[in-house]
Amino acid sequence: MQSKSEVEYITDRLGKSARAVRAEDIAAEITRQLGDKSITAIYRDKILIQRTRQYELRAQAKKLRVEVLHTLLGIELKIGNRRLLCPDLATARYLGVFARVGCALVAVPYDITQISWIADELESSWHRMMLLVDHFTDGRSERLRNSVRRRLLEQARVEIGELGAGPMFPEFNQSTRQRRK
Repeated sequence: MQSKSEVEYITDRLGKSARAVRAEDIAAEITRQLGDKSITAIYRDKILIQRTRQYELRAQAKKLRVEVLHTLLGIELKIGNRRLLCPDLATARYLGVFARVGCALVAVPYDITQISWIADELESSWHRMMLLVDHFTDGRSERLRNSVRRRLLEQARVEIGELGAGPMFPEFNQSTRQRRK
């Protein structure tokens, strides 16, 4: 159960009694605490500034089981009943976070050396967000917990959609020079 000081902090910050804490208030507090470590901030500040390519994930907004599978054919990302072949484990982990959020289109860094550490940050952000949801809804109904999760995921999905997925193919801006004889 939450300690008295945490409940008082939230209620003082929001100006409401302890019983009047709503899902949107808790979601706003979690978003504030995540700050620049949120999935959308990482996507905006570390992914979209690079050269990227567009990936059509077609993940649904409803809660689906997302797994990374190691098969004889390579690494696969299983989203519900669909399986997507991935070139490596880092890409599967990267796409798995966006599949959990429910994004249809995402930008994937073209430089494969960048994907691993970004996937680490995205997974850390995902787990931090879920831990904060569990922490702030401890001792409260499962309905409230699910409502907070749903609001956070919807907010992230909308923000990522607004940021866009970048071009379908990366641009190669290399000028060639002809040698003079």
